[in-house]
Amino acid sequence: MAGGSGIMKLRDMRDNIVALSALAIGTLAMAGVVGSGAYAQAAGAEARGVHALSTVMAEAICAEPVPTTLAAVSTEVAR
Repeated sequence: MAGGSGIMKLRDMRDNIVALSALAIGTLAMAGVVGSGAYAQAAGAEARGVHALSTVMAEAICAEPVPTTLAAVSTEVAR
């Protein structure tokens, strides 16, 4: 029984090392993506798409012009 306990400790230590290594690699990868400008470009494209979609939906739902600041607000939220 004592020998099995030592093997479990080594296995747990190995698992912790692998988990920390994966966390460090993932953190460095995210820093690289954010630092490269690709993240900002994708976020900007997403924001433009959401704005365009909300404008089209507001025009389709409302007969009169809607201020663009309220274009994304649904009728449920406005109550």
